[in-house]
Amino acid sequence: MMDELEEANAQVLGISCDSKYSHRAFVSHLGGISYPLLSDFWPHGETSLKFGVFQEDGATIRGTFAIDRDGVVRFVQAAPRGQERTQDDFRQALKALAAAPVEG
Repeated sequence: MMDELEEANAQVLGISCDSKYSHRAFVSHLGGISYPLLSDFWPHGETSLKFGVFQEDGATIRGTFAIDRDGVVRFVQAAPRGQERTQDDFRQALKALAAAPVEG
């Protein structure tokens, strides 16, 4: 997967409505992660709401997004907890981003 991300010039990041302190504990529990983890804590859920993954209970559903070099969302896959997301569609979206011409 890292090769596809590199070819698409994409960045992995995580985001949730948890505080930076919760994120720190989560990362510590995992033994570290190699990508940024962003807190959408305040204003609570503002970014998650814009991406369509904010829930009424104040939590977020898990989402995977592919965003092109111009900041345009090209792929969205969101699933509630317990529902599996496949990587095949995401890989196809990354291939399409990698094949897109670079403007500018």
